Amino acid sequence: MQLMEGISASGELGKKPKITLKTPVKVKQNTYAVLQRGNGETIQEGDRVCSQGIVFDSKTGKELMNTWEKGKVDCSIYISKNSTSRPYYALIKGKKINTTIALGVSGGYKNPSYIMVLTMVSRSKAITRATGKAVTNIPANLPKVTLDKSGAPSLDKNNYVPDGKLVSQTLIEGTGREVTAKDTVSAHYTGWTTDKDGKLHQFDSSWLRGIPADFQLAGGVIPGWTKGLTGKKVGSQVLLVIPPEDGYGKEEKKDARGNVTIPANATLYFVVDILYAS
Repeated sequence: MQLMEGISASGELGKKPKITLKTPVKVKQNTYAVLQRGNGETIQEGDRVCSQGIVFDSKTGKELMNTWEKGKVDCSIYISKNSTSRPYYALIKGKKINTTIALGVSGGYKNPSYIMVLTMVSRSKAITRATGKAVTNIPANLPKVTLDKSGAPSLDKNNYVPDGKLVSQTLIEGTGREVTAKDTVSAHYTGWTTDKDGKLHQFDSSWLRGIPADFQLAGGVIPGWTKGLTGKKVGSQVLLVIPPEDGYGKEEKKDARGNVTIPANATLYFVVDILYAS
């Protein structure tokens, strides 16, 4: 990462900073500047960090957007050497809360370039698996879920016969906020479908990759996820049984080698740990 010049900040730490720009500011992708050094807790590995932000046009210095006026923080920054992009990981980890940094976003040849000014306003230890109370009144005919020591799930079909309806069964009830259909969600999940013999076949798992997946419920996932996770609480674990019409329908999915991993008209089974939503 390269240092950004021509930008400075003043004002009380932890409040909306006053930004001074010597326009036009030369911006390249991943250029940065530490504008104010914080006085709060140190940001550590495994933290989820909440920030407030301001966006400027690097050429004119015009303020294009800020979250301070709305009072809504963004807590999507997860500090992990496995999931945070390396430049940002090195920049943010070890800084103190109330630190303000500027990040350059290059627009390329014809598009405008931007400067994002982020103030880290709070930190908390991110949850890495479902946490809460186990649900006891689960229908006996549903597939059975078992967890290993890390929280990664295994699934026993339990002679379950899908009826073409979406199943969204909470297994562990979290205590966080309710997920909405417009949210961005961070989750650990494993997905299965059945082979020609009716046996479960695992086709995907964030647990194997070692990092949660981030996605938008509105348009970023299959309909069964949007319908099945909306209204659930952060911290919950949910069993989804998704009929073809809410999954991939007649479309088959293949891996990089061309092998079919999800056949057409497949019923999908997922166990999802909801770790964060905003």
